[in-house]
Amino acid sequence: MELLDHAGSVRTGEELDMSRLDAWLRQQLPHLRGQPQVTQYSGGASNWTYCIAYDNDDLILRRPPAGTKAKSAHNMGREFLLQRSLRPLFPLVPEMHAHSRDESIIGAEFYVMQRIKGIIPRRNLPIGLGLSSHQVRTLCLNVLDTLVQLHKVDVQGAGLNGLGGGQDYARRQVEGWSRRYRDARTWNVPAGTYVMEWLAANVPEESHLCITHNDFRFDNVVLDVADPTRVIGVLDWELAALGDPLMDVGNLLAYWVQADDDFLARASRRQPTHLPGMLTRAEVLEYYQERTGYRPKDWRFYEVYGLFRLSVIVQQIYYRYHHRQTRNPEFKRFWIFVHYLHWRCRKIIARRK
Repeated sequence: MELLDHAGSVRTGEELDMSRLDAWLRQQLPHLRGQPQVTQYSGGASNWTYCIAYDNDDLILRRPPAGTKAKSAHNMGREFLLQRSLRPLFPLVPEMHAHSRDESIIGAEFYVMQRIKGIIPRRNLPIGLGLSSHQVRTLCLNVLDTLVQLHKVDVQGAGLNGLGGGQDYARRQVEGWSRRYRDARTWNVPAGTYVMEWLAANVPEESHLCITHNDFRFDNVVLDVADPTRVIGVLDWELAALGDPLMDVGNLLAYWVQADDDFLARASRRQPTHLPGMLTRAEVLEYYQERTGYRPKDWRFYEVYGLFRLSVIVQQIYYRYHHRQTRNPEFKRFWIFVHYLHWRCRKIIARRK
């Protein structure tokens, strides 16, 4: 039974120049042996992620996508340095190997890290991995405890005071995501004015600040093959910042599809949160609050923020497809889910606190 997560074929138009890259890698990592085999992960819709397998080592390469992108996004150097600084205090971060700004090597800035071999819980758990409802609940709690552990990292001890974010974090996040939505809007999605104005008018007062992952979800964690309820890695630190931890929870729950959710939610599910034993969104929030003591005055802000932010990410991806900057057919109908996410935002806003 194969449980390890594997990459697939490299997508057309996203190939790497391996003659140049191989020579560079061997300079950085002289221990490499054999001819590299290159595959690509299909799960990521933002940065392109590749597995480069040598006879004696497996490496992961991350680079930004081709085409239009936000100026502040896809900063490979920041992502590399953040993980290297955080790893001593949060060992679930992958081991960093090398970073290059030289775009002549593969056509873009990139970095290389060690592959964490394990199970990545994507839309469905691997075939043959039959977890009981008790094991699923243990997995769920371990994933949530991982987020709690991250939020308790000593920022000063990690040397990450200059990470970005900080004061006025929530307001600047709302402004930034609103701007990105307007910039990426196409004719077939909502204007979003009502949701953006409501978020701007309901930004909470400054709360506790900590290291936030800002894309924490099941398919960004790696599980132990020997014990699939145990988390052994956390991936994709592109959006990490010093910020409001409850916004991290709002982001997590935007992806959280329950077994009793509506058809469109179930159709968009990208992680196994529907399984018997998984906590509901309400139970996740309560568990997190009990473990941290962070309790918002109005949870609606964090719910709406998470869903609106997800709509922006979906729309940015769809924008690239709409303008033929990517050929990935998975993105063809993303505009439908932008409508759906805005509908959910309005529904939550209409609800009493």
